[in-house]
Amino acid sequence: MALAIRSNSKISYSILSVGAFTATLAVRETSPAHAPKPRLLDQVREAVRARHYSRRTEKAYIHWIKRYIFFHGKRHPAELGASEVTAFLTSLAVHDKVAASTQNQTLSALLFLYREVLSVELPWLADIIIRAKRPQHLPVVLTRDEVHAVLQRLDGAPRLMALLLYGAGLRLLECCRLRVKDVDFATNQIVIRHGKGGKDRVTMLPAAVKAALIAHLERARKQHQADLRHGAGRVELPSALTRKYPNAGRDWGWQWVFPATRMYVDRLTAQRRRHHLHESVLQRAVKDAVRGAGIAKPATCHTFRHSFATHLLEESHDIRTVQELLGHSDVSTTMIYTHVLNRGPAGVRSPANRMFLS
Repeated sequence: MALAIRSNSKISYSILSVGAFTATLAVRETSPAHAPKPRLLDQVREAVRARHYSRRTEKAYIHWIKRYIFFHGKRHPAELGASEVTAFLTSLAVHDKVAASTQNQTLSALLFLYREVLSVELPWLADIIIRAKRPQHLPVVLTRDEVHAVLQRLDGAPRLMALLLYGAGLRLLECCRLRVKDVDFATNQIVIRHGKGGKDRVTMLPAAVKAALIAHLERARKQHQADLRHGAGRVELPSALTRKYPNAGRDWGWQWVFPATRMYVDRLTAQRRRHHLHESVLQRAVKDAVRGAGIAKPATCHTFRHSFATHLLEESHDIRTVQELLGHSDVSTTMIYTHVLNRGPAGVRSPANRMFLS
């Protein structure tokens, strides 16, 4: 009689003695060890990554879910209901005085937790899903002279990055995450990969920054070659490209346009890599430059993008073209800049001028 054994079964053997003469080989199958169930926050991380949400979204969701759990004395969310969710959101608005966008982000995190992770039916949520109304703020815009004054107080990589923010309408992280292969000097174009909402778009490469950017990339290339000689020279790749193309992280085209000054060791691969320049470097430099220029406006890195759009509209460029350059899904988002054009309220003559200045 043949004994068929499955290859994936765990088998243990023991010898049973009977008297002094016989021995029997007993075969029994052990029960497989059950893997421990992942913790709640680990389940949230897996669910977020399975849906290809950004790392910042994952970090924000984890933060607000932890706040929600600690707010209710570390009780499991499955034990909580409508009153607990409402109490937490109310506390954020009344006591912490968070912005409407922050309150809506918190609600999105809790909805994701219950629907996608806990698979809990939420008939009671229909009564409490009232998203906070976000106030409509006009963007802060610098004049051309103010932009020039700020740029004059920047140098090195921060100056180049600020020129791209203003000259191409880039967002801060889009500029920091630029790869060498996405800057096309022949066609004077920049390809933005995985921008806001995971969308790609093409924008212009300003002529004012072209020569300086070429010189900057030449210095970056020499640094990359030195890294390769020392057994480093790799960068992080998106999605599964590291597994598909193990050596692509060493290629020049995949390198960051604005590399960091220091290297780090990746925890998973133990590779020595170089990250892109951290966004806080440019944020601090712009803040100091705005203060040094004596500008009272609350200008930030994103103000350059607002100024880019407004100045294009002032030059009578088509609003649809500006929409595509900015990567807006809806033209109504781009139309906010029409409210700050110089030919708006500033172009109207006040009746007081006629009365007192005539």
